[in-house]
Amino acid sequence: MNVAATAKGLLELTRPANTVAAGVLTFIGAFVAGGAFDQQAATAAAVGATWFATAAGMAINDYFDREVDRINNPERAIPRGAVSPRGALAFSVVLFLGAVVLAALLPPLALGIAAVNLVGLVTYTQYFKGLPGAGNALVAYLGGSTFLFGAAAVGDPLAGGVLAALAALSTLTREIVKDVEDIEGDREEGLNTLPIAIGERRALLLGAAMLVVAVAASPVPYLLGTFGVWYLVAVAPADAVMLAAAYRSFDDPSAGQRLLKLGMFAAAFAFVVGRVAAA
Repeated sequence: MNVAATAKGLLELTRPANTVAAGVLTFIGAFVAGGAFDQQAATAAAVGATWFATAAGMAINDYFDREVDRINNPERAIPRGAVSPRGALAFSVVLFLGAVVLAALLPPLALGIAAVNLVGLVTYTQYFKGLPGAGNALVAYLGGSTFLFGAAAVGDPLAGGVLAALAALSTLTREIVKDVEDIEGDREEGLNTLPIAIGERRALLLGAAMLVVAVAASPVPYLLGTFGVWYLVAVAPADAVMLAAAYRSFDDPSAGQRLLKLGMFAAAFAFVVGRVAAA
């Protein structure tokens, strides 16, 4: 395997789209808290730490998931031989160190969130992924915490609280749908994910229920007076997309989770609109 192929494989391990998206969500958390531009150094450190931590988590997840991926995702870097398992593990350690260095520059609460998240990323596949619902809940927390982390980095964690909670509920739904999508490989590997434990339809119904709660709670920032009517105008289409995604997941989990991801980003954008309009 040549150097170019290995470099490409290492880049793939980081899931560039996901890591950049995580950094953007952290920035949105700082922006909603009103400190993204007033505290540029802290915001940049938080975004960078999120990128490194997310990339590290993706890489180590692929390391632990290498046998499952031979069935579910044989095109990934480790199963196809672009990166060795040992190389992926070493790469993840370097990325984790980068996250630690940047997180150390942030306020104590943000540093604490980063520490908890790093532990969660390291332990997810090995200890939580195979536990029905537990792995989903951990990933949901990690997804929602990006907003909380960004807000905490600029000194106002409460400003990101509602967004973090809504994002966590939406992420929980998406993770359940993804488990339904991956059920064949997970069963082959002996994992006891939620769809395996309670059945695909029940798992999807539970995920849909969580999403309905998130959508029902989405007007809270308006009701609390945090944002004005423009937030409602922006969040309504996002809610519609996410509900459509939940419905689609029963027939096509792959399409449903992609649509749900789009709806989640639209909802995050609604918070940006709300913040700009309230300025």
